[in-house]
Amino acid sequence: MTKAVFCIAQSMEQAELIVNHLKMADFSNNDISVLFPDKSTTQDFAHEKHTKSPEGGAIGGALGLGAGAIFGWLAGIGSLAIPGLGPFIAAGPIMGALSGAAVGAATGGLTGALIGLGIPEYEAKRYEGKISSGNALISVRATTSEERDVAKKIFEHAHAEDISVTTEAAVSA
Repeated sequence: MTKAVFCIAQSMEQAELIVNHLKMADFSNNDISVLFPDKSTTQDFAHEKHTKSPEGGAIGGALGLGAGAIFGWLAGIGSLAIPGLGPFIAAGPIMGALSGAAVGAATGGLTGALIGLGIPEYEAKRYEGKISSGNALISVRATTSEERDVAKKIFEHAHAEDISVTTEAAVSA
């Protein structure tokens, strides 16, 4: 059964370290998601820009060269605005979930999208608060208990917060 392992990184440096270790542990770029506020813009309207790995460096311009290279490796990196919360940068499967119907309505917001991914409501609300205050949400898909253990150990060794495992919900396009 596919599950997702989630954590909160308190800084972009910590998020970069975690993503790099997930990559070295042979997790696919299609299985890793990162979501964090985009502090480089002040746009408050809903828009979406889809980019792919080669363009990841453009997003990384505001993040710094190293982070752009790491996050550029992830699938589907792009920016989007979540009504009521502002601009975010997302990469991986979470990008598809956030750009879908869950965020289309202001009532869905980030909590609604996270619940749609299979995160329990109380955790989704806690994650939304932490992401809105500048932290990054990282998630990785794990199909075996061994993969889940590896992901949790990577998160723990990086001193990530709020580590949890949940059954992954199917994301409809």
